[in-house]
Amino acid sequence: MPFEFKLPDLGEGIAEVELRRWLVKEGDRVAEHQIVVEVETDKAVVEVPSPHKGTVARIHRLEGDTVKVGELLLEIAGETDLQLTDSGGRPRSVGIVGILPEPGDEPEILATPLVRKLARERGLDLTGIRGSGPRGSITPEDLESAAAPQQSPTEDFGPVERLPLRGLRRTTARNLLASQRLTASVTTMEEADVTDLWQLRQREQQTVEERGTHLTFLPFFIKAVQHALREHPTFNAAIDDPAEQIIIKKHYHFGIAVETPEGLMVPVIRDVDKKSILELATEIQALGRKARERTIGLNELKGSSFTITNFGHFGGVFATPIINWPNVAVLGFGRIVERPWVHRGEIAIRKILPLSLTFDHRVTDGAEAGQFLAKVVRYLEDLALLFIESV
Repeated sequence: MPFEFKLPDLGEGIAEVELRRWLVKEGDRVAEHQIVVEVETDKAVVEVPSPHKGTVARIHRLEGDTVKVGELLLEIAGETDLQLTDSGGRPRSVGIVGILPEPGDEPEILATPLVRKLARERGLDLTGIRGSGPRGSITPEDLESAAAPQQSPTEDFGPVERLPLRGLRRTTARNLLASQRLTASVTTMEEADVTDLWQLRQREQQTVEERGTHLTFLPFFIKAVQHALREHPTFNAAIDDPAEQIIIKKHYHFGIAVETPEGLMVPVIRDVDKKSILELATEIQALGRKARERTIGLNELKGSSFTITNFGHFGGVFATPIINWPNVAVLGFGRIVERPWVHRGEIAIRKILPLSLTFDHRVTDGAEAGQFLAKVVRYLEDLALLFIESV
């Protein structure tokens, strides 16, 4: 009998995936450990290899389907399975459109490999399409008819369009709802005068670029937060609800929110306390590229102790960022704007950075949140202090 290849356990507690792309088609020969399908987990794209060699006899799921661990993906036939027989042991009739139904068998879908491929690419289910070809086989023209645009659905007040919530966008939606349900979140805000930091970045940008790295404000933000967390460790924590304990983390692994064409991802930079500004800039650039190209690994998306989001890059000023659970805090940086500011007793035009801290009110209160933000501001405004205490 053909080998039934079911979705294996991919680890990390993954219960289901979205089938992203088939790398084989029915009739293809596959080698043991050959990658046959790409699936999308709650964070990353994972390549799944075949545990057996043979010929792809039948693909059971379409691209875009949600598949649970243990559900059948495809059947792989060995050499002895290729001489197909019916339930009575008689050889089946085989034509160009596939296996033809024998007397007493349930009718099967008749379609050429090309038609099946086109159907998968368009997300069409062949079981619901009436074939107009020989013996009722499905033709490419039948697919065109089935895929013809339908009249826009309407609601009480006018036409609407329905878009499937899939892939990374669906995962993001689930995670955000879980965070809102599992945390008692509140947001507090502050501002920092980062004129000196702005000038420093401008002075050193060319030197850093000559070393192959683009210098953004984010590495400085990370170091300022990391130093502030040493004095306010309750923000670098998680909550064990069953045990009713606050887990203070002694490591500094920062999740950095990255916008991709398919939605938000949060790769993790580990041990930020042991890395310089330049090392952080290099790693941010590399992880951001891997996230946008969807080549990032699951291990690079797990284990954050604190999260940073730079929504100012997209024009935002203040916001109420949602906690990246199981973290207990997320700090958002807004758009740097020029504003009149009291500087050394005089009013001057300065570069002002808005900060928005969302934290789980169960671990601490607004007083400590204000103190933590004040400490972050101090490091951003006093660069000498920032570098004295940095690696």
